[in-house]
Amino acid sequence: MASRSKLSQTQAAWLLLVPFLATYTLFLVYPFFRGVWISLHDWNLLAVAFNPDAKEFVGFRNYERVMWGKGITWSLFNAPVLQTLGLTGLVLSVFLRRMNRLSQFNAIALGVLSGLLVLLPGFHPGEGGRWYDRRFWPTVGNTLIFVGFAVPGVTISALVLAAAMNRETRTMGILRTLFFLSQVLSVTVVTLIWQIMFSPRQGLIANITETFGGTPINWLTDQQFAMAAIVIATIWWSLGIAMILFLAGLQDISQDIYEAAALDNAKGVKAFWFITLPNLTRTISVVVILQIILHFQVFGQPHLMTQGGPNDSTQVLVRYIYQTGFRDSELGRASAMAVFLFLIMGCFSIIQFVLGREKD
Repeated sequence: MASRSKLSQTQAAWLLLVPFLATYTLFLVYPFFRGVWISLHDWNLLAVAFNPDAKEFVGFRNYERVMWGKGITWSLFNAPVLQTLGLTGLVLSVFLRRMNRLSQFNAIALGVLSGLLVLLPGFHPGEGGRWYDRRFWPTVGNTLIFVGFAVPGVTISALVLAAAMNRETRTMGILRTLFFLSQVLSVTVVTLIWQIMFSPRQGLIANITETFGGTPINWLTDQQFAMAAIVIATIWWSLGIAMILFLAGLQDISQDIYEAAALDNAKGVKAFWFITLPNLTRTISVVVILQIILHFQVFGQPHLMTQGGPNDSTQVLVRYIYQTGFRDSELGRASAMAVFLFLIMGCFSIIQFVLGREKD
């Protein structure tokens, strides 16, 4: 009877799993491998739409065309500042590990990142050489800059807000709702709000600037400020979920710890630094990883606010993939870039998985 009952449970489990697996395979696994297959072809979207045999298998040529070039050489002094930072990181990772100041995982992570910082900036076109796709790496750079500013901005702002509103009062409840409201707005509404805010003639920021005797800035058309405008709008939009995660983490910290610390005169900033932050380490890690994965896929803000301009200064990877695939009809090249983006986000997903296992 026990065997029959176990078999029945197994069948029931499969009965529940099969619809999910079928849907997952049909809408996620198959499109992914189809995209990888397309990336190995010279695939013109319009030509293949009228003639399925118009595609040509080219192997990894699309990847080479997008990410590499001809006559590319490497030298240690091509980007002295970045490569010196990388060498310093390598030395620090070895030194701190030998002094037992760094765990093995963190030492390896620091070593790998520092090694990449030494290796990647060292490549450059030699004499007569050139990069094949001159817009790809600057676009990747813009995406990294966006992620580099947006993720710390969202994390720090959400953490400060959560700490300030971690009280069970009606006012705090209203403030939490107000800050979370931005999260439920669509990207179209968010970009419209911030386009008005950044308007040099009638925007709120321009009015405040003029009140103090300053000259309004053309945020969305000035190359120096366009990316900053997108980062500010994104931070405002993304605060809600991060703040809720931090509030959940804060409410898991026992009040007994704060009461015991208060006896040692550890209050306010000191309690936040020595009690709150150490107890929120894993929540901070999860928020940072999730924000990195989310913001690498940024598309709507630069597409609607600046159209990737001025002078490609806000062109990001997903928007470039979209333009390559649907405007230029080069679906093979666009798929190669999409696979590259998938690998980046896959790396951060693995980091999140490892951190989650350490927590267990």
